[in-house]
Amino acid sequence: MKKRVHVAVVFNEPTIKTEDGRKYISENGRLEAMASHARVVESVAKEAVDLSEVGVLEERESVERILQQSGYKTSLFNMNGDVKRLIAFLEDKQPDLIFNLCESVGNESIHEMHVAGIYELLGIPYTGAGAFALGTCLNKVRTKEILSYHKIATPRFALYKNISEVNIDDLELNFPLIVKPSLEDASVGIENGSVVENIAALRKRIRFIFQSYDQPALVEEYIEGRELNVAVIGNKRPIALPISEIDFSTLPEGYPRIVTYNAKWVEGTQEYAGTRGVCPADVPIDIERKAKEIALKAYRIMGLRDYGRIDMRLDKKNQLHVLEVNPNPDISDTAGFARSVRAYGFTPEEAINRIVEYALERTP
Repeated sequence: MKKRVHVAVVFNEPTIKTEDGRKYISENGRLEAMASHARVVESVAKEAVDLSEVGVLEERESVERILQQSGYKTSLFNMNGDVKRLIAFLEDKQPDLIFNLCESVGNESIHEMHVAGIYELLGIPYTGAGAFALGTCLNKVRTKEILSYHKIATPRFALYKNISEVNIDDLELNFPLIVKPSLEDASVGIENGSVVENIAALRKRIRFIFQSYDQPALVEEYIEGRELNVAVIGNKRPIALPISEIDFSTLPEGYPRIVTYNAKWVEGTQEYAGTRGVCPADVPIDIERKAKEIALKAYRIMGLRDYGRIDMRLDKKNQLHVLEVNPNPDISDTAGFARSVRAYGFTPEEAINRIVEYALERTP
């Protein structure tokens, strides 16, 4: 009898500690910003917790269920921030493949690449981007430098490592600007106040990044326009799926048209309610063709594999600017990747199985 392929679904459940020592994660994996939880939301924001990982709580059981229905043997493992425990699990179970849903360890995004490195050192194939690509894409400045070298447009930027560097006489960027942590993902550190109109607001926001995230601040020219996401799946002949757009039309007046941390993760906030995914996006055919061409080029250049998502801005002159390249994007049912999958004609089951098949193709 043929041995069934054993796929271990590995994730890291986040620990969100607030001042009262309790966790506030809603059942669907997102923090609810109800009135009674106001202190929680404020505390989480101050602690710079990356809630992107709680989205994995939506994905893990769905992925396991789909794989079981497809005939795979599965294990569901929460590493729970314990690397030694992860290694012991892998040595004991010896899976044929890891479906990698680990976003960070100890609320540190950089450890996403280190966990992938452990898989590689143990010689176990895994889904999604490799360790080097995960680390490179997390570094926003390095990503922009690589994209620029390959003639892919990205907003002009500057990196500030010290508040004394912020001098209006030396500033070569044009206001408005948007200020972000340079080594985070999933909109961590991006708020309504991230878009600044003058030097005083710029200095204040850069100081906030230093104090809250203990890392350099990335300052970009803010691109006024439409936000498009292009999901990609595959390796040898990757496919750019139908384009998804973030609709900002119901955001309150005065709110910048950006995807903030609240918009992504904190239910009950005006930003969350006012940012809606639409797929397929209603864009001219030439823009659609160009966006997909850019996405596939960025996917290959940055070393993504199996699946990914490239975020762009379409400015008022119909020029496309790549904002981020996202390896291993959120694949939960409400995420942009899933919207694009459905619009293409894949079922969620087909998409998950394809991701596993792409990874197995790399297995000797």
